[in-house]
Amino acid sequence: MNPTLADGCSLLVAFAVVGATVWISYVLSAKLTRGRVHGSAIAILFGLAFAYWGGVATGGENGIVDIRFFAGFGLMGGAMLRDLAIVATAYGVRVEELRKAGISGLVSVLLGVLTSFVIGAVVAYVFGYRDAISMATIGGGAATYIVGTVTGTSLGASSEVIALSVATGLIKSILVMIVTPAVAKSIGLDNPRSALIFGGLMGTTSGVAGGLVATDAKLVPYGALTSTFYTGAGCLLGPSLVYFLIRWIV
Repeated sequence: MNPTLADGCSLLVAFAVVGATVWISYVLSAKLTRGRVHGSAIAILFGLAFAYWGGVATGGENGIVDIRFFAGFGLMGGAMLRDLAIVATAYGVRVEELRKAGISGLVSVLLGVLTSFVIGAVVAYVFGYRDAISMATIGGGAATYIVGTVTGTSLGASSEVIALSVATGLIKSILVMIVTPAVAKSIGLDNPRSALIFGGLMGTTSGVAGGLVATDAKLVPYGALTSTFYTGAGCLLGPSLVYFLIRWIV
């Protein structure tokens, strides 16, 4: 593509690059891992590698955006479209559906979110990140990489800490994808109710969906339902209740 043309269509170029990356990632997921590693996880790995290359290549503060051809990523990767995607996901969820999961579904979501924050915050503390903002952000990443990003952005965390939270969430997602089929039988993950509870405890939608696809595709909608609520609950609790609790403790 002509660089001059890309200047006027920078956002379109960004969408095209992301679309091609996602398509290649899902092909690799199907061909190389037989769906055990979800395409979204592979796409995120490509994105992190691409961002790293952009930072090294430009030596600037804005990374890949400093390259004229990829300037559209500054808008596409900005807070506006990110928050739009999160809100759109939340609007697609029906509270009535969560009620069908019963008390066990609600408890699993709250327990899963709070447990992830605690584990992530403790790990952050052990590795030297001992301020409340960093601990809450990395704790959010232990929930999901979306929760970590939202929490870090809301609290004003550094880009380094937010990147760590994304990496934490990505590792968790991949682990859930890989481990779920191996332990499904031993934990009784073979019916819709257990899938609802599992999704609420794990939370990472891509990880839960990928793991359940490899276990039993019929369980995916149930796990995805509570894991979606998990993300919403994490985004709500992370910058508020969890942050104030951590600040009070440390």
